[in-house]
Amino acid sequence: MNELKNKTCEPCSDGLDPMPSGEINKLLELIPEWEVTTEDGISRLQRTFSFKDFKSAITFTNLVGELAEVEQHHPKLVTEWGKVTVIWWTHSVNGLHMNDFTMAGKTSKLKAD
Repeated sequence: MNELKNKTCEPCSDGLDPMPSGEINKLLELIPEWEVTTEDGISRLQRTFSFKDFKSAITFTNLVGELAEVEQHHPKLVTEWGKVTVIWWTHSVNGLHMNDFTMAGKTSKLKAD
């Protein structure tokens, strides 16, 4: 995961292809608590983080939001009592890009700190 959390997002343009499944599977090894899900035919990285209460969950949500603004790459965030689900994908490629794995690594580090 250290390899991912130290990277920064690169600008993406329309017309890029999503990452191939072989590459996705290799990178998933670096972020073992994340899984690939599919919604509307689009692959996404998803992880649910657990917290002791709502206040802790909303604090984490805000940290992810701040990170997203710095990197200019924004996830879907679902905040509930005691948990936050973070979902990364790249809209311009309609699937997964290296940026999503970078952000997953950085998001995991937020919880570890």
